[in-house]
Amino acid sequence: MNTTLTAFAAGAFATLAATASAQIVTEPYEYIVNGAVYEGVVSYNAALETPRGTVLLVHDWDGVTEYEALRAEMLAAQGYTAFAIDLYGRDVDPQGMQDYQRLSGALYADRAEFQARLAGSIEAAANIPGATPNIVIAGYCFGGAAVLEAARAGHDLAGFVSFHGGLGTPEGQDYSATSAPVLVLHGSADPVSGMADLATLLDELQAAGVTHSAQVYGGAHHSFTVFGSRDYDLAADRGSWAAFVNFLNETL
Repeated sequence: MNTTLTAFAAGAFATLAATASAQIVTEPYEYIVNGAVYEGVVSYNAALETPRGTVLLVHDWDGVTEYEALRAEMLAAQGYTAFAIDLYGRDVDPQGMQDYQRLSGALYADRAEFQARLAGSIEAAANIPGATPNIVIAGYCFGGAAVLEAARAGHDLAGFVSFHGGLGTPEGQDYSATSAPVLVLHGSADPVSGMADLATLLDELQAAGVTHSAQVYGGAHHSFTVFGSRDYDLAADRGSWAAFVNFLNETL
């Protein structure tokens, strides 16, 4: 475990360590979407009779990794059921930048397939261990863009949270069907979606009458929450996680 991960995760797990009754279970979960097999990760506290709600996590462009599993466990330590969904497929094992670009690019190019996989994953959440009817969806980078895709599709969820995601709205889409709050957590120095993109998104949400808020972390670059990356920013990571947990406390 690298030092940045230790510094952040130690505090996140302090509550778990202090709670003797906590029984965090983290396990793979397979599900079917349109005949294809997908494999996500579920994490929950088996000692809780009633979880506080369900949080779906959408992975970055490299697929479901230990990163999503750790974030899921951090949410389980807060009393939520977390489900890191899979948008690539169980048998897909991306191995580098070319694979990441190809897999994420294919979904960006085929919005119908993108939305079908999101819809199927959201439906699968009803059957996971510790499932609850109230659900928030959150995602990182590519996953942040996927969250906004889900919001525009009008899924009946309790909230949408994008961490340093792609913020652009594809031609022909809008937020007229979005019926739950949207939270955007973004770095001011993000070269992928800059402050002009954020302003445009907020204008679109305002025009559509969608409840929304944004937290901007000054000087933070793209992927500021990804442990060990060149963009990692401990202060922005802590601040965005605190904003996320506060959003969940208010929403679920």
